[in-house]
Amino acid sequence: MKIIPLKEGNFSASKTKDFTLLTEENITDVKGIKMSVQPFLIITENDCILLDTGIGWKNEEGKTVISEILNRENIKPNQITKVLLSHLHKDHIDGMIKNTEDGFESNFPNAEIYIQKRELDFAMENKGSHSFDFDILEKLIQLPNIIWMNDDQGQITDEISFEVVGGHTPFMQVFWIKENDEIAFYGADDLPQESYLKYHVAYKSDFDGRKASELRQKWEKEATENHWKVLLYHDLDKAIVEF
Repeated sequence: MKIIPLKEGNFSASKTKDFTLLTEENITDVKGIKMSVQPFLIITENDCILLDTGIGWKNEEGKTVISEILNRENIKPNQITKVLLSHLHKDHIDGMIKNTEDGFESNFPNAEIYIQKRELDFAMENKGSHSFDFDILEKLIQLPNIIWMNDDQGQITDEISFEVVGGHTPFMQVFWIKENDEIAFYGADDLPQESYLKYHVAYKSDFDGRKASELRQKWEKEATENHWKVLLYHDLDKAIVEF
């Protein structure tokens, strides 16, 4: 198993969920919640798996940061076989599609896209929320190769398992990828930063902060017992914590 963090950068998120890239020049002046945006690519013998897709941030040349990282790793976007979406907030899905002269299309054209159907229903019931980018979301759900998920837990393949846990959003799902003796765990926004393990806090930004806190304590115990590699989507400094 090879794990490649696809860090788009460190950002400040405003109350209206607008993202500003943090630089040496503005880091002390920009207000908002500071976080990284960091999807992950996991390469196994059978699959090339993308865990969430970021915000589609572009560099000064107009190329997405994720495509640049993939290029450095000699990986083409059409080699990605599965995109696993934890939930549908804008900073987790906006990197999924691109606009072209012929309309919109997937950035990862050969990938199956796994979406929890109840998470979509929740999003569509909250059209006034700044957390969602409904223009992107409505285009996303028209893409081919979507696998609509309805179960609370299960196996996608022998290597990939999932569970709908809630917490950050009502139907957020987390993933385990297992190959040989390695286990990578992606807790998405229930466990986005290493600091969340140090303080048993129920965050107001979560749909059910108490549940998310309880899940983190449970996962830390399991991670220690089973030597998980925990993937951190929003940690400013660290990508992976190995137990």
